[in-house]
Amino acid sequence: MNGLDHTYRYPAPSLVSTHAGEHGIYLATDTPPEAQSTTQEAFFEGLLLHPFLTAQLLGALARVVGSRFHIPPAMLTRILAQSDPVVTSGGGLLRFEGLSGCCSAYARVDMAPESYRGEVVRHGTTNVDFNPEMRAALAQLRDGQRVGLAVGGEQLVLRSEGREVVERKVKLPLRWLKAFVELQHYQQRLEPRLRLGRVELMRLLRALPRATTRGHFWLVPLRGGGVRLSPRAAAEGVKLAGLERLRILETLAPLADGLTVFADPAGEASEWRLDCGPLSFSLTLSADVWRGFSGEGQALSALTQGASEADVAALRAQLHWQALLTPAQLRTASGLDSARLTPALARLGALGLLGFDTAHAAWFHRRLPFDLAQVEALHPRLDAAQRLLREGGVTLRQASAEWIEGDVRGSGVLHRVRIGAEQAECDCLWYAQHQLRRGPCKHILALQLFMEEGEGR
Repeated sequence: MNGLDHTYRYPAPSLVSTHAGEHGIYLATDTPPEAQSTTQEAFFEGLLLHPFLTAQLLGALARVVGSRFHIPPAMLTRILAQSDPVVTSGGGLLRFEGLSGCCSAYARVDMAPESYRGEVVRHGTTNVDFNPEMRAALAQLRDGQRVGLAVGGEQLVLRSEGREVVERKVKLPLRWLKAFVELQHYQQRLEPRLRLGRVELMRLLRALPRATTRGHFWLVPLRGGGVRLSPRAAAEGVKLAGLERLRILETLAPLADGLTVFADPAGEASEWRLDCGPLSFSLTLSADVWRGFSGEGQALSALTQGASEADVAALRAQLHWQALLTPAQLRTASGLDSARLTPALARLGALGLLGFDTAHAAWFHRRLPFDLAQVEALHPRLDAAQRLLREGGVTLRQASAEWIEGDVRGSGVLHRVRIGAEQAECDCLWYAQHQLRRGPCKHILALQLFMEEGEGR
């Protein structure tokens, strides 16, 4: 399994401390090399107004990060090490994000300003250390306790007076970076489909099979209210696979006001959002447990074509750690019309600078704590397409206002590729199996690169 060598430098372990009857949560953050100094500013310091609820939601996110719902046979002896969640401070919100080890499940906890009393010291995105002791301590917190939260380690000395930086060298999974980049492409397509109250939600979760499931199911609404699971396809239902992934919600259901289910019309993903007053917990699931978001390719076209560098720069200049950015706001701020805004947004999303909030149909600014310069190099299909282009494996046949046609070299055969405004086609095996559900094949990408670089004009 490929990985990116990355050294986390935590000034101290994350912990829950008690002093004079007051409980404090300290989440240690990773310090990037360019920001290392003798002190480390906090993102946030304050008191939790709902300590039990907050602790339960963060504990559930940690369980997602520590889970693997699918283990390919070839990986039984090469399981990825657990990675630490990502936290973004922006616009008054604290957002905690994480992925399961197989990248088929993504979880996010959103903390609105009403959930705490404190001060957002600065904005940014970083990793936080969720060690076993931290997760155990979170599980013991209760309402009525005075609990403080600090994201970061303000004024902590990294190396002085006997204090040592806690270094933990890990093999940072490239799958995480790829999955984060792909997620927002699926989330933009999700539509609200079902709304369940607390009682209906708990009834659904109790009815889930206890054993690991195979195949697809559909969550179908009932006329009198509620839902049922069916093994048969239903146009009005939500397509699911790997029902065991929903058990993450079991401990949270009694704490929620209700659940909203969002679904992709094509059945390629779904999102389950628990509303818990000033906090929320979102669980986004891929179409199958064996389909990690990291293996999809929806972002590939955004990395090959579309937005001009000037448009991307104009849009990027409007990013100031906002918690919500609607298309209307971005059009007004950047001066880009919809035709130019859409590809520019796709490009910034592909670079890891935007996440998507499904419930509000809006983006939020964050900068993933990875080397974003490596994003394009992480996609084998894109790398193969670039190699085809370099080796002269693309030939333009014809170009019109409706279609661009070309021949792209394959393994001992030329593949015919056609690209239109809304569709692309290839006669290769990958396209026959997936069409564009998992992004374009390398041959379509190669022709897109060919036209984008102007060689076909």
